[in-house]
Amino acid sequence: MTTMIQISDTLHNELVKRKLFERETYEEVIWDLVEDTKELNMQTKKEIAKSRAEVKAGKFYTLAQLKSQIAEIYTT
Repeated sequence: MTTMIQISDTLHNELVKRKLFERETYEEVIWDLVEDTKELNMQTKKEIAKSRAEVKAGKFYTLAQLKSQIAEIYTT
């Protein structure tokens, strides 16, 4: 079922700014906004907590470190 709604020019301009690409529909923009407001599931919350703990413990690589490692691989 398709429904037409009226929106103000201000809201229209805001939706236009939020488009990720020119041909993205307003429905896609609105779905993205709705998705951003949904609650994270428990698995995602656990993974975020685990990742934060790893960062806090220093278990990560910086971009510079990764670039250096990749450069070593390709120069040997």
